[in-house]
Amino acid sequence: MNPPESFFRRRSRAQRETPAVSSFVQDASPALWLGGALRNLIMCAPLAWAGVVAGMLFATHVLAFELPGQARAATTANVRVAFTPEDDVAGQMVDAIAHARRQVLVQAFSFTHDQIARALLDAHRRGVEVKLIADREQTEKMDRGQVSGLARGGIPVWLDGDHQSAHNKVIVIDAGTPSAMVITGSFNFTRAAQHKNAENVVFISGNETLAQTYAQNWQRHLAHSQPLNIH
Repeated sequence: MNPPESFFRRRSRAQRETPAVSSFVQDASPALWLGGALRNLIMCAPLAWAGVVAGMLFATHVLAFELPGQARAATTANVRVAFTPEDDVAGQMVDAIAHARRQVLVQAFSFTHDQIARALLDAHRRGVEVKLIADREQTEKMDRGQVSGLARGGIPVWLDGDHQSAHNKVIVIDAGTPSAMVITGSFNFTRAAQHKNAENVVFISGNETLAQTYAQNWQRHLAHSQPLNIH
């Protein structure tokens, strides 16, 4: 038995706008909720309904953050997801950076997107602390990269060459404040990621502990990175 087409439309919308899901799970643990859901799922056609499981697991993991070396973090967060090429991920990143008030920490592998670079420069010029760690090899071999331009614009930039690839794609905004946000996913800061590739990005706010953990990881990579000096 195939699920009705309207079900997938509802599920797609729920996966893109998930904040409301936290109120559902506050009254029952994720494990109990998932267990009950799976029992119901077994009574249906398992293969036809396989997509439902993905949505449930997504919701469960959103609500139970296991952070390295720490007890379980607060179990709620506001989460928004986006997928390219359909969604304007770059535009959403630019908007998030425009709302930064204190600090923007960036980890980048490949960085060629001029609008995201401009948003970082604008934030720097209005007094927000903006810092960038980029992959050394990618930065040095890219002819049209934005990293050097950011450094020339006054943003402190470091190159991480301590790994085969410094492959993080992360933006941490205003860590240590109630408005903190983490942006991460497969999306490189490039126009190809926006217009040509199939990528995913998660925007997570409302969880200060999670944002602080990403900020601490940024600092760990800073310790072995080298400053980019523009002459």
